[in-house]
Amino acid sequence: MAWAPSFFSASDSSSIIVTGQFARANPSVEISISPRPSKHPVIRGHYINGGEKAICVRNLSEGQILQKAEILRDANGEKLKRVVKPVKSLNESVRGIWSPYHKPGGGGTHV
Repeated sequence: MAWAPSFFSASDSSSIIVTGQFARANPSVEISISPRPSKHPVIRGHYINGGEKAICVRNLSEGQILQKAEILRDANGEKLKRVVKPVKSLNESVRGIWSPYHKPGGGGTHV
């Protein structure tokens, strides 16, 4: 790590310490630090399914960097999808989703 002092500033050294703490707390996660001269610092997550996510950590405090690392740790690597229907089912119901507020016989008032 002879290159570290020339590429990391004093504020970046604190993020290296946070990264070390995160790595010790999560031994199943691989952590690597690579220099990016003249570019914003980025935390990048590589996932088993081939997905990759990157989060810029420019001007973030140590705690915020740790939160971003935890977000990448907890993610599964899939792209975010818009939810069209909130309920998925193999057998779509003709009547829709059941609700306790529906009344028998069409829901109208009966005399």
